[in-house]
Amino acid sequence: MDPQERTRVEQYLKSKFKTPNLTIRARPQKKDSAEVYLGEEFAGVLSRDDEDGELCWHFTMTVLEGDLDE
Repeated sequence: MDPQERTRVEQYLKSKFKTPNLTIRARPQKKDSAEVYLGEEFAGVLSRDDEDGELCWHFTMTVLEGDLDE
């Protein structure tokens, strides 16, 4: 994912989730995905999908049971 693309998706997610603390960071070994952070906390992975001729992004977030007790 190039920097321009990350910026566009980041702006969308900041607006959608109403948080200025969200950032999307490049993954050193992967070109088709990036990491999503809320502040300094890892929130999930953003994957790029352009297989069916239509470009889209998938945001995957894992919630651990222990996180629910915080």
